[in-house]
Amino acid sequence: MIGFKIVKRKPLPGWARLVIPVAAIIVTLVLSAIPILIAGGNLWKSYYFLFYGALGTRYNLLETFVKASPLIFTGLGVAFAFRAKFWNIGAEGQLLAGALTATWVGINAAGAPKILLLPVIIACGFIAGGIWAAIPATLKTKLKVDDVVSTLLLNYVMIHIMGALLFGPLQQPGSSWPRSSEIVEAAKYPMLLVRSRFHLGIPLAFFAVAIIWFINDKVVFGYQSRAVGVNIKAAHFGGINTTSVILRTAIISGGLAGVAGVGELCAIQYRLIMDISPGYGYSGIVIAMLGNLQPLGVLFSSLFFSVIIVGAQTMSRMTGVPYYIAEVIQGMALMVMLVFLLLTEYKIMVIRK
Repeated sequence: MIGFKIVKRKPLPGWARLVIPVAAIIVTLVLSAIPILIAGGNLWKSYYFLFYGALGTRYNLLETFVKASPLIFTGLGVAFAFRAKFWNIGAEGQLLAGALTATWVGINAAGAPKILLLPVIIACGFIAGGIWAAIPATLKTKLKVDDVVSTLLLNYVMIHIMGALLFGPLQQPGSSWPRSSEIVEAAKYPMLLVRSRFHLGIPLAFFAVAIIWFINDKVVFGYQSRAVGVNIKAAHFGGINTTSVILRTAIISGGLAGVAGVGELCAIQYRLIMDISPGYGYSGIVIAMLGNLQPLGVLFSSLFFSVIIVGAQTMSRMTGVPYYIAEVIQGMALMVMLVFLLLTEYKIMVIRK
């Protein structure tokens, strides 16, 4: 008689953890051939235009970085929270909180010098996103409320708050559409390259990757956050204030998502609209998992997702394959990464009885 037993593997070396996301992306692209062929597309032509549409010209390449910026922020925020086992599914609401706060500051800051206003508006967006994430963190630590449920539901709370304001006090005078007035010129991100939308938020996103890496690997708080994620009871027994660590982790996580909202407002839309985010917060969850909860992994995963999102438009136009294939590829990437993580954490042994 043959049976099966699941056994936990030994921890993988560092290089192997870096290889896993790359391998997951390769497998995802191989599996993505199935829906492309089902949609009637020529496989090689489809992949050619997918990557050409994202990387083939200067404009396309810079647009890929533009799209990657909010994905990096939300992916970093989710990864930082997940590392401490704070299951932050609310990056979308935190992004909107940052955009909403930045809108209020950007509309009412007439006369403020740009050199002062931009740091203030970024800080306000970070604080707003952090506060919105601190609510479920407090509920988790004080009342044992499930953080998955509370963070997810707060997304919809923020959407309705934003809708109420855009149909009310924030609505552009004389407009029947749910949109705010345009922010002042000094509140807009500068464009760093001519004839492009390559804005200040992009180097800020790369800087955020370096900061989170430094916190994770070089700061005591990073060790404490990791310890809480591994075993919260053992961390508490070892003298770590687990309540404080979870709360601070949530604030940083939500703050990063809030800065993503600031970037979309101050560099892309220049006014608050209901569709200011096409789901960047939810994409951040997939990116964090695909990046193995590591800052550099999140960076490369964000760039991969951006390539797929931007390139899918050209692929659809040139081959007739539906643009929504990009969302299929994103979903496949998550599933493949989860399988990879499962197989690297555990192994299945065949037992003869």
